[in-house]
Amino acid sequence: MTEATDLSIADRLRFVLVRTSHPGNIGGAARAIRTMGFRRLSLVAPHAFPHAEASALAAGADDVLANAPISRDLGEAIADCQLVIGTTARRRDVPMEEIDPREAAARIVAAAREGREVALVFGHERTGLENDEIKRCHAAVLIPSDPEFPSLNLAQAVQVLAYEVRMALLAGASPLPAQKADLPASSAEVETFFEHLAKTLDEIEFHKGRSPTTVLLRLRRLYLRAQPDERELRILHGILTDTERMARLAREK
Repeated sequence: MTEATDLSIADRLRFVLVRTSHPGNIGGAARAIRTMGFRRLSLVAPHAFPHAEASALAAGADDVLANAPISRDLGEAIADCQLVIGTTARRRDVPMEEIDPREAAARIVAAAREGREVALVFGHERTGLENDEIKRCHAAVLIPSDPEFPSLNLAQAVQVLAYEVRMALLAGASPLPAQKADLPASSAEVETFFEHLAKTLDEIEFHKGRSPTTVLLRLRRLYLRAQPDERELRILHGILTDTERMARLAREK
């Protein structure tokens, strides 16, 4: 990646490690992304960091470790992101579009070229991403390893994805779909809308005593696919606020 435009695209991508148990895996991940031309590593509630083992396994990628922010939870780490792709080794209860690493890389590069902040998220070494974490993602990427021996460690998974993104960048610009006038709302803004949506559905007794989990997950997928911008979210908030007001008036009659 020698062109300034490619460097700026790389700077819009962060690799997020969630609840990493072994500090050596953090170092290995730092080395993996640095060899592919990336520098943004973000850590969510790591078990032990900073740590000598992380520095040793980074093999010289000390700048990546030194500049890695530490967040309390995934929401904080991706708050300003407009595209979030989570990695998973197995199918989940959460309905989720599943893509391979090459498709993920193409989407990441296209989004970064549009000026979006992008996160590629990796979960705990043993348990992966929890459902509450994966549901924040726009898509899930699965590495098509041998089903009889699918054992990739964390740093290896990071290396595979970093390589695919680098190859997508080196392939040059690809035709992009027509861009919206405004960038999609950030992850934090979308989560605030989901909280408002859940509150409104409760207010109007939409679920009628049934569990809201399935409905809310399906609505989450719908809005994440649509990727509304800030102005569209304001309209949606306005609709929800008026719905709540009308529900209150109906109860007062």
